[in-house]
Amino acid sequence: MVRENQKYLNGFQVFLDLTILILSYILAYEIRFELLKDGIPTFTLLQSLSIICLSIPIYLILYSWFDLYSSKRTKSFSSEVLVILCTNIIANVLFIVILYLFKEMHFSRKTLLFFVIINSSLTILYRGFIRFILRRYRKKGYNLKHCLIIGTSSMSTHLIEKIQTHPAWGYNIVGCIRSDDRKSDAFCGYRILGDIENLPDIFQQFYIDIAMIAIEESKTPQLGYILRCCEKAGIKTHIIPYYYRYIPAKPYIDDLDGLPIIDTRHIPLDNLFKAFLKRSFDILFSLVALTITSPLLLFSALMVKLSSKGPILFKQERVGINRQNFYMYKFRSMHLQTDDEEQDKWTTKNDPRKTWWGNIMRRTSIDELPQFYNVLKGDMSVVGPRPERPYFVEKFKEEIPRYMVKHQVRPGITGWAQVNGLRGDTSIEERIEHDLYYIENWSFMLDIKIILMTIFKGFVNKNAY
Repeated sequence: MVRENQKYLNGFQVFLDLTILILSYILAYEIRFELLKDGIPTFTLLQSLSIICLSIPIYLILYSWFDLYSSKRTKSFSSEVLVILCTNIIANVLFIVILYLFKEMHFSRKTLLFFVIINSSLTILYRGFIRFILRRYRKKGYNLKHCLIIGTSSMSTHLIEKIQTHPAWGYNIVGCIRSDDRKSDAFCGYRILGDIENLPDIFQQFYIDIAMIAIEESKTPQLGYILRCCEKAGIKTHIIPYYYRYIPAKPYIDDLDGLPIIDTRHIPLDNLFKAFLKRSFDILFSLVALTITSPLLLFSALMVKLSSKGPILFKQERVGINRQNFYMYKFRSMHLQTDDEEQDKWTTKNDPRKTWWGNIMRRTSIDELPQFYNVLKGDMSVVGPRPERPYFVEKFKEEIPRYMVKHQVRPGITGWAQVNGLRGDTSIEERIEHDLYYIENWSFMLDIKIILMTIFKGFVNKNAY
């Protein structure tokens, strides 16, 4: 029943997306030419609609590609909003390219801009409203997925806590199955329905949509029996492996002549196409960024020169991709130092080495702008783990597990750790956890999200010294 509801909901969303696409262009056309009286239309509304329909397949393909029609309940609304915004931008860039290829130069670009704004707003509003309705609906006990937790391990506790923290996911825990020697009738506040051996009877007594298996390592031999019971009852299974701490959130499984191999450190950017896409975006974004910020670059260079003696740019050796050293460029924000003085010291709050203009640049990240040149050279990426000095790399690799994994991708000007407040004198362990999350879960959309977060809240940071 839940699957049928999801199928109907997905179909309804496709219908609404199509309706909103057409309605948005009608509104954009009317606002520009009827309400604002801005110019004389080259095409009638009907003619314009017949042309705009060319973009509808692009939208639906992108919405589907970016997983907007999936039944995944754990997807956040913020990620959905980002996908909608990016899809509208990408689809309209492609649409303009199509117009150019067909030499259709008179189609109103300003109306297209109105269309993007209206379509994005209406799509976000209706999807937010559907989420609100579903949340209210699920609170009343409808549209729930009834789950059985198989296992009374520490992993089971962690799983239950996650489900309780996110009631909007719509998971209803029917009960738990005992997997240890405990004698109690309850686990984490839920009734223990029996032991693993009682599964066939339990499936007869209770309606279960999903069996979530979280058993201890010692109970692994019973996994085959558990799966057979679930399959016989037609119940979907999710397995939380006891070694989940050692594998990424999205593990890559290869096939070795029928033998599945789990890559414990799969890196999406090892894919040639994905690496090419990221590199192409880096080059294009850096050229645009350097062009747009050129007045600020010139002003900052002048202020560095006026605020203290020494060169305008400061270069420092850092460790990059494949553990290769490179020189990273910044606007100089400190008084001149010797190499020995700067190689093994952190910048601290109220650091006396900083100039007054350097302090302003560091607080606003203006000193980082020359690193777009590093991006063009190929030493860095726009988004990635921040590079560190060789002295600290040698120090941290002995102290922090998995620290060196960050060098399997290009370092970045901004990163997942930085937009989450981990800059300056903050926990290295937390930074590495964020860096590893980024490396293992890279996607083009994640890069866009980090860039937008940097623009709106990442330039000025209380930990940036």
